[in-house]
Amino acid sequence: MVGSLTPQRALVWFKRDLRVHDHAPLVAASAFADALAIFIIEPEWLSSPDCDASHVDFALTCLAELRIALAERGLPLLVRVGSAVPVLAQLHNELAFTHMLSHGETGAAWSYARDRHVARWCASTRINWQQFSQNGVVRGLRNRAGWAKRWQARMDAPLHLLKNKFCATLSLDQPALPTIVSLGLLPHGKTLQSAGEKAARRTLSSFVKVRGYGYRKALSSPLSAEEGCSRLSPHLAFGTISLRTVHQATELAIGNTPERELSYALRGFAGRLRWHSHFMQKLENEPDIEFHNFARVCDGLREDAFNNNHFEAWCAGQTGYPMVDACMRSLKATGWLNFRMRAMLVSFASYHLWLHWRQTGSFLARQFLDYEPGIHWSQMQMQSGTTGTNTLRIYSPTKQALDQDPQGLFIRRWVPELTKVPLPYLAEPWKMDPSVQRMAACMIGVDYPLPIVDDKAAMRAAKDRMYGLRKTPQSKMEAEDVQDRHGSRKSGLPNSGQGRRPKTSRKTPQASQQADLFA
Repeated sequence: MVGSLTPQRALVWFKRDLRVHDHAPLVAASAFADALAIFIIEPEWLSSPDCDASHVDFALTCLAELRIALAERGLPLLVRVGSAVPVLAQLHNELAFTHMLSHGETGAAWSYARDRHVARWCASTRINWQQFSQNGVVRGLRNRAGWAKRWQARMDAPLHLLKNKFCATLSLDQPALPTIVSLGLLPHGKTLQSAGEKAARRTLSSFVKVRGYGYRKALSSPLSAEEGCSRLSPHLAFGTISLRTVHQATELAIGNTPERELSYALRGFAGRLRWHSHFMQKLENEPDIEFHNFARVCDGLREDAFNNNHFEAWCAGQTGYPMVDACMRSLKATGWLNFRMRAMLVSFASYHLWLHWRQTGSFLARQFLDYEPGIHWSQMQMQSGTTGTNTLRIYSPTKQALDQDPQGLFIRRWVPELTKVPLPYLAEPWKMDPSVQRMAACMIGVDYPLPIVDDKAAMRAAKDRMYGLRKTPQSKMEAEDVQDRHGSRKSGLPNSGQGRRPKTSRKTPQASQQADLFA
């Protein structure tokens, strides 16, 4: 800075914040006489059980746009492959940066370990590493009292906007971005949402101005949700738009919208933005929940009963339950699925198939383009009944088919084996007589599998186990402890815009009330 005895050079380290607008580290770096930026493609990320080639593909597309946007502002963006500390150390030897600026991250275990390693390196080399918040997650939070007020203050604060171009003095070699193949990954084959900050801002604009009208009605069905949900979740996960930008645009639209229907819908969405950070805060406070049950009384509940054949059938969309299979195949093809159907997939895996949430959660993390560790692992446990506090929600796949796809359009689209099955049998094709099966060109057990479990019997067995466990003194004691650590009762959070209190004595939000956490 001005008056310093040594040259001051700032390095902006991009992680999951691939944007220019509302970017505090960029604004801070603009006060330095010299600056540069870096994104590191880390082997620890690529080899993690949660990473998929689709994630990397999306990030690379974002980086291509970001590099151009930064160059227009005079800031070079380096993209290097390697573990963070060796890459940063080499760059420090080459360019002698004195300050490193980044957003704080509430990520998976590998990124948490990485950040601790980087912090030690910065301390040993006397690099001033400043981390800025970019959402409502509070680092070092001891309890939830007043959390919502902090969230509100952050979201209402002015956006961090660059006012001047950088005066970078460095002439850096910037080779072309790597490709999926050069990084040793196989093509993913998914049809993904458009990537980058421009796409994020277009998506936000179309939602608060037009698509949001049908938001509340569109949430539950996978058909209507495809267009009616915000579709901002991948952009929030990769940081191509900030939560604050989404919040302020939503509040502005609510204030400027005379149409009651749109205003009402957007208020529901605005409430869910708060729950978005609420769930991330859980992982920030207790990183162990990525691997262990919230309620340790649930330890051993499913670990020894894992059925790999059931797991593989569920992953492949070959369970014999059309709605489950359609949702899984749709997710694997597009990287997105609306929240109610995600909850049904996890419920079916956890209760009907009695599979542990770690294995199913890792698989789903790779499928979800919008994988956000804090939300993902909290929801995996919530839908599996291992939080010890939330009301158990065990979805009937047949009922969900009848309720959310009454004309069978979604099922026929994603399970073509059932294309000619008469509508009265589409949710339960195993009930067709052999003659009807022949007419439909779909022999159950040959062209489409028989149900791998009996729906009603599996639900009864799961309820007996789960409710029996919850009646024990140990379970009740642990539920109080989990609520004290992570509950929302003192936070002042809204009731997700639903206009009624959740049906649970612990005031913890139910699945259906956070239907846009991933939307």
